[in-house]
Amino acid sequence: MYELTSKLIIYRSIGKDSILYRLSDIFRRFHGGDYNKEGLTAEILDEVNRLLDVATTYGFNHNLWHNYLAYLLAMTETPFTLVSEKVGANEGSVNRFAKNDFAIFRQLFDYDFSYIEEELGINCFSVLENYSAVVKKEQIYNKSVSEKVQELSASIEGAKTEDELYAVITDFYRRYGVGKFGLNKAFRVNDDPEGELLVPITNTGDMVLSDLVGYEAQKKKLTDNTEAFLHGRRANNVLLYGDAGTGKSTSIKAILNQYYSEGLRMIEVYKHQFKDLSRIINEIKNRNYRFIIYMDDLSFEEFETDYKYLKAVIEGGLEPRPENVLIYATSNRRHLIRETWSDKQDADSADIHHNDTVQEKLSLSARFGVSIGYFRPSPQEYYTIVEELAKRYPEIHISEEELKKQANIWEMNHGGFSGRCAQQFIDYLAGESGDRT
Repeated sequence: MYELTSKLIIYRSIGKDSILYRLSDIFRRFHGGDYNKEGLTAEILDEVNRLLDVATTYGFNHNLWHNYLAYLLAMTETPFTLVSEKVGANEGSVNRFAKNDFAIFRQLFDYDFSYIEEELGINCFSVLENYSAVVKKEQIYNKSVSEKVQELSASIEGAKTEDELYAVITDFYRRYGVGKFGLNKAFRVNDDPEGELLVPITNTGDMVLSDLVGYEAQKKKLTDNTEAFLHGRRANNVLLYGDAGTGKSTSIKAILNQYYSEGLRMIEVYKHQFKDLSRIINEIKNRNYRFIIYMDDLSFEEFETDYKYLKAVIEGGLEPRPENVLIYATSNRRHLIRETWSDKQDADSADIHHNDTVQEKLSLSARFGVSIGYFRPSPQEYYTIVEELAKRYPEIHISEEELKKQANIWEMNHGGFSGRCAQQFIDYLAGESGDRT
């Protein structure tokens, strides 16, 4: 194995602390006779344990060794893989090096572990090659990465020639991309200064726009802007504002699921992280994806000044915002920054340039080119939402009259008419129905 990994060229950047290189060093010492049997066995089992951790994180199954090697190919960012992400297979002398490395990975796929297992009296590699994973809920593993890596693994297994293998891997890069941005939908900012800036969010939910009953005009305005952005046309930053529980956040999360396959990615940023916005944009500006920086429940009190970082990024800095980045925000406040009655009364203000101060506050929301209002439904609209949601739960058996009656009682005790209130009521009914069955 060491003889193989030492000949890698393009993928030489794979970390020397990786499972692959650690196993390569173990096998080098094994074949050279420079080892203690018990010590070497313990080292192998340590790497097997690490491999099982990776398999658990990404929900791998069947041949974990193949899945791991495919994972390395999918996640390693190099000039070659980043170009392949944009154009797929391409002409150039670098292809000779790529095919060299792909051939090495194919030999690693077919590596025979039986000799070392026999000599050391272990069977861990045989188990890894025929692994039956415990069924897991999606919440505890990264399904987005899991499905793609296992698809790549199976395609490599089926490639019969060098050219087929090259086509399989470069086509994977073109369709899905490479590294964390290629294989994940969404990211958060890492507050640990020692860690990487953007960390994948492994479970983003599966909501779609049709899950939000009503608000058709709002959803269309949002999707029209998003599609223009994805197709390289002019598009605007978007502010979704209005009453609580009306579906603002759900709409944004739903468009991520709807347009992820078209290259949309999302980064969630909180107020205290606005100082990192320039670093975030610098990291993503040259990637072959469209990024929405998502700010949920955005608002500022009078004493908070972090909004100035946001203003500078949206519009006004020396370096323009990249064309592959937009900002989508939700807020219960139309103008984002808290206003008081004193803002309306120049005579009572100690601020000499009072109007300038007011304009400073209003200018942030003005920098969102598209503003979409989400407001509480009327009683009739609320009952319509309840009825539509109830149809999605076959376990709910209740007359239309009783459904409306109970929905009215629920609304009075749970914050008034809203889509969120309707969903919570239906969840309650579904749970109660489940208990009775």
